Amino acid sequence: MTEAMIHGFLLALGLILPLGVQNVFIMNQGMNHSALKKAMPAVITASLCDTVMIVAAVSGISVVVLKWEWLNGILLGLGSLFLIYMGWTLWTSEAVMQNPASEQKFDWRRQVVFAASVSLLNPHAILDTIGVIGTTSIGYIGVEKTAFTSAVIVVSWIWFTGLAIAGHRMGNVNWAKGFRMGLSKCSALLIWSTAVYMVWKLIGSA
Repeated sequence: MTEAMIHGFLLALGLILPLGVQNVFIMNQGMNHSALKKAMPAVITASLCDTVMIVAAVSGISVVVLKWEWLNGILLGLGSLFLIYMGWTLWTSEAVMQNPASEQKFDWRRQVVFAASVSLLNPHAILDTIGVIGTTSIGYIGVEKTAFTSAVIVVSWIWFTGLAIAGHRMGNVNWAKGFRMGLSKCSALLIWSTAVYMVWKLIGSA
């Protein structure tokens, strides 16, 4: 059981560490809110979405979902449109950030919608969860599979919480405004590149 937990922990850490849309969004929310608790809706939503996808992948539902090619097309189409919009929101936030009294902050409703979208409409996250975690879990049964799954889920919750905390602490230092503006620009470019890739995949599968 210990081996399964360590395996799940290391696998999840390797998948979640690279800078992705989820990570960028969570960190930005931590930076943009004066109180850390106000960024928690994004953290909780992203973590819950990951938990649902992980459980679905491990339980074998992912095998069925991957057979529905039309569902993959819908996910790619909706995901690319949303990412284009989110990238534009981040790119145009520079003027807002120039004025500390009116920094861009998402209320809890927008945080929930954005966090759920970048989690559930992100093909990279889906493929990581279904293709890697779901496939790897096949090697475990019973208590070991439960331990493996639990370790993966715990890493997700700890990671997103840590990102929000890191962003919040960076947002409280003097040089953070310039860094925040630069991060928003880089984030927008990253998100747009992901959207372009998704559109390319959608055209290629047509």
